[in-house]
Amino acid sequence: MKEKNPNNASFLYTLKGVLWAMIGIRKGSGYDEDVRKISAKQAIIVGAIAVLAFILTLYLVVNIVIGQLGA
Repeated sequence: MKEKNPNNASFLYTLKGVLWAMIGIRKGSGYDEDVRKISAKQAIIVGAIAVLAFILTLYLVVNIVIGQLGA
């Protein structure tokens, strides 16, 4: 069994870091801490999930607006 890395970030911590990176607002000290805690694998997986959720949200909003215009 693998030992858990004490510097390994949780899913929510990783999500927070990825969302801050997506909007481009982050303090230098916060960025440095994220780089220490979040692995590249975590960032890629959570980033892909976040982008997919964003695209699906936009798709649903557009369909709702278009549906209301046609009614």
